[in-house]
Amino acid sequence: MNNVTVLGTGAMGTAIAQAFLAAGYRTHVWNRSPERTTALVAAGAVAHPAVADAVAASRVIVTTMTTFAATRDSLDGTGELAGRDLITLNSGTPAQARQFARFAHCVGARYLGGAIKNVPSAVGNFDTLLYFGGDRAVFDTHVETLRVLGGDVEFLGPDPDLAALYESAVGATLLPTLLGIFEGAAILASRGIPAEAMVGYSAKWLRMIESLLPILATEIDTQDYTRLGATVNLFHTAVTDDTQLAAETGIDMSWHEPINHLLRCAVAEGRGDQSITALFELLAAGTQQSARARGLCG
Repeated sequence: MNNVTVLGTGAMGTAIAQAFLAAGYRTHVWNRSPERTTALVAAGAVAHPAVADAVAASRVIVTTMTTFAATRDSLDGTGELAGRDLITLNSGTPAQARQFARFAHCVGARYLGGAIKNVPSAVGNFDTLLYFGGDRAVFDTHVETLRVLGGDVEFLGPDPDLAALYESAVGATLLPTLLGIFEGAAILASRGIPAEAMVGYSAKWLRMIESLLPILATEIDTQDYTRLGATVNLFHTAVTDDTQLAAETGIDMSWHEPINHLLRCAVAEGRGDQSITALFELLAAGTQQSARARGLCG
């Protein structure tokens, strides 16, 4: 039987270990709080009280702790990483990923940085996406093992921080989208309407946004902000509606203010007739001297 070690058995780590067990892997687990491995042991996993023993048990080590710092703190001083393949599936910035890759290299391990783009309950599904950057040999060696965790597995390139970079870029839509959904539910709740009533409409709206992604990407890549048809002015005009809607419903919509600030800046820069995609240039560092720097938009 193939051996695999999972370090960290929170919600995601537990789902990963369960997927390996279901696929027939001899699965070794470790967690800072040993009681969190109890259910996995009952399912057939081997729990180790010492992280060094868990690392020594397998050639491939999959870490699912919250941050790179937590992962390194757990691994420091184990003395067992040389010659092993270390795969991280935790959150963090690209700089933190690069720093962790240097640590792995210094202790003699091969390194692959990854991310799972789904929730724990979707681990193992055919359409669950995982992407990786770093040592191509590690990816090629363990790609079938990684497919146990999701059917859509991508290698982004040799830079060890690419998964963290894409995780930051793709994940940037999550919290604003969720806040929009929560606000929509609050708007309906102000009239006694349940959130369930908007699910179908919201899903269709999100699919419409999905259909626009190629156009948005083309406008950004070509800096031709003329194709979308939804202008900065259009969104800027709606700013006053936010204020009125907040007053009508009693909902806290203060999280809109940074967005409204960007819209005011874009108008001040003379971008009102450009597609809303032009806000990219206000966000991208160093692309231009913006109206914000000149104090034109507050």
